[in-house]
Amino acid sequence: MPFNRSSAFTTAARAFGCAALVTFALVSPAHADGEADDARDEHPPETMSTIGGERLGRPGTQVDGGDDAPALPDDLTSRSWIVADAETGDVLAAHNAHWPLAPASTLKMLFADTLLPRFERDETYRAEPEHFEEMGEGSSAVGIADGQTYTVEDLWHGVFLASGNDAVYALTAMNGGKDRTVAEMNERAEELQANDTHVVNPDGYDAEGQRSSAYDLTLFARSGMQNSDFREYVSTPRAEFPGAGEGEDRESYEIQSTNRLLVGAPGLDRYEGLAGVKNGYTSAAGHTFTGVAEHEGRVLLVTALAPEDDDPLAVYRESAALLDWGFAAEGLVEPVGELVPPLSELPESGGEDGEESEGGDDGKNGGQEAGLHGAAGSEGGAVSGLRVLGITSAGLVVLAAGAYVFHRRHPLPALSQLSALRAGRRRDDAPEE
Repeated sequence: MPFNRSSAFTTAARAFGCAALVTFALVSPAHADGEADDARDEHPPETMSTIGGERLGRPGTQVDGGDDAPALPDDLTSRSWIVADAETGDVLAAHNAHWPLAPASTLKMLFADTLLPRFERDETYRAEPEHFEEMGEGSSAVGIADGQTYTVEDLWHGVFLASGNDAVYALTAMNGGKDRTVAEMNERAEELQANDTHVVNPDGYDAEGQRSSAYDLTLFARSGMQNSDFREYVSTPRAEFPGAGEGEDRESYEIQSTNRLLVGAPGLDRYEGLAGVKNGYTSAAGHTFTGVAEHEGRVLLVTALAPEDDDPLAVYRESAALLDWGFAAEGLVEPVGELVPPLSELPESGGEDGEESEGGDDGKNGGQEAGLHGAAGSEGGAVSGLRVLGITSAGLVVLAAGAYVFHRRHPLPALSQLSALRAGRRRDDAPEE
């Protein structure tokens, strides 16, 4: 496959730089993860999964707040969404949480959660044309060139920042090919109890039968954030990507994250406290997004799928509104379900087949310890095991050097922007718009 598989997305990055890339990526069809007829389901199925709680299997909006609870945003149009406390796993509110829909590039979170532990950052890869033969026409690409070598770190930057399907297929080749990688992703989804998910290809490109749900995508994000490399990649606003040439003469060009709540865009501010995770778009899926953000010692996860508005910024605005609501609703709403642990983390009483342990009648898994709750001190000190670090550039506030509880029992390493925290590794603090 010739070098011109690089999409107009990459060409814009080279020719016009980061500022042009932001505007171009918002309007160009070439930025889509794939091209397909609009085949979005119009209505949720009558019967949906009840993993995480019976209410999560109901169609429509599920929320349980008293008179003092803030009202949900009144202009939400996403077909499916969920907002959850990342520390406790409590689902604060949801809408068609288990509706299986086309995920677009948010599926790359599962790809990364599955493959990231396999390769060291400094391992090298040499691009061969046959590695990209199954890449979908019109795919987004970071610009991998045949015959050139890249580090694994370069490839993950291509996956997370540019949403490059070519970077996905490069890593897939390193992992033994598409069939093996897809099988392992499906196995990982099963282990995470993400039963709404069926993987057909590793990059999220439109394919018959490829589905996930807002609930499952949130599980993928929560699992991935336990990996320090995952946390770094999803919170990196921009990076240098190798271009043509050899040795000291090899050129590079800047790539910028397509996560608009992380870097901002014309008409959309960065979301203060956002530390990832992944966005996507295809014509079948519409716009999709999963994000994680921290505010005053509390960490929330949000996923929104397929807003009715075709405005490419709508999914970010709705996600930001849900995060605002979730932070404002602290202590004022009762959870309507929970994010379940992986099968391997179920209490022993759950049995070898992963059956839920006995608990209350609210449909939630029992036998789990309560999460640690605590606010951060003004100096970023640890309170109840949680440490918060403010990064002034770009208004980002992210967790660092501490931990919050995963699945109510296991510590999840802190989120990190790592712009100045990783020795010997330079990261620009604030991306240009």
